[in-house]
Amino acid sequence: MKMELYPLVFEPIMKERIWGGTKLGGVLGKKIPFETTGESWELSCVEGDVSIVKNGTYAGKTLTNLLENYNEAILGKKLSAQFGIQFPLLFKFLDAREDLSIQVHPNDELAQKRHSSFGKTEMWYVMQADEGARIIVGFKHKSAPEEYLKHLNNKNLTEILNEVEVKAGDVFFLETGTIHAIGAGIMIAEIQQTSDITYRVYDWDRTDANGKGRELHVEQALDAMNYNITNAKREYTNIANTANVMVDCPYFTTSYVPLIGIMEEEKDGSSFTVYICTEGSFTFKSGVKSYDFKKGDTILIPAALQRYKLEGNATLLEIYIS
Repeated sequence: MKMELYPLVFEPIMKERIWGGTKLGGVLGKKIPFETTGESWELSCVEGDVSIVKNGTYAGKTLTNLLENYNEAILGKKLSAQFGIQFPLLFKFLDAREDLSIQVHPNDELAQKRHSSFGKTEMWYVMQADEGARIIVGFKHKSAPEEYLKHLNNKNLTEILNEVEVKAGDVFFLETGTIHAIGAGIMIAEIQQTSDITYRVYDWDRTDANGKGRELHVEQALDAMNYNITNAKREYTNIANTANVMVDCPYFTTSYVPLIGIMEEEKDGSSFTVYICTEGSFTFKSGVKSYDFKKGDTILIPAALQRYKLEGNATLLEIYIS
């Protein structure tokens, strides 16, 4: 059965979070169900949170269903053999009205052993940041479990962590094991491996309406953590109508695409491509068909759809697996 090829858009999966806010509605035009909406999962194959197609012939079908029927057309031959019916990446928008917990993610080996899951290598593209907003990423100096635990128990962990002030357009690549937290006042586009494994180590002593704090995973985090200094920030070029590479790792390649006018694309069919529109609007043209997209849209281009045009004035993130 041959797949009808067109850019796939999915119903956002909204997540209420204790630290969330309303920017995903106000800035991105999402229909947010909560005053504390922290995340919009734009494209997901996480068990229990599988995306549903919003547009075209396959509207109402799950991503898993599409992969069962059109695996190679969507993923490409090599990725199809590697991942089967599991989509390898997860795409989100996050709105941090308050600081997120300080946390760490395990690598593939540890995640597979403990959770039968992928690890969680991820990257952040800062879409908006209030003045003075900051993130935590890594240690200030080379640390060790003993020093880390001492500061954690004394509730002064941030003294040994690296805080970075951020602005719109900043990019951070977080390898597994990097201790981190998104700070208040930041909206982020996040690209990561398909995994929902997070070890939360400190949550600012927050409690819910019943006075209960969220679960912590201090013991699990100990051997998952990288105690060395990490350089997470990534610099990139800004050449119009070009894929300016920001992050290139075994799990994904992400480029910054400032679209001005028309950009013709010819892919080799070895990977799907995802576009996230972070500013402006554009039209996707394939053959005689055209599709309009705007800021806040995330679209999946099947690997078998190799020739198309992008037209408009927009800032795009382009993601594929090399």
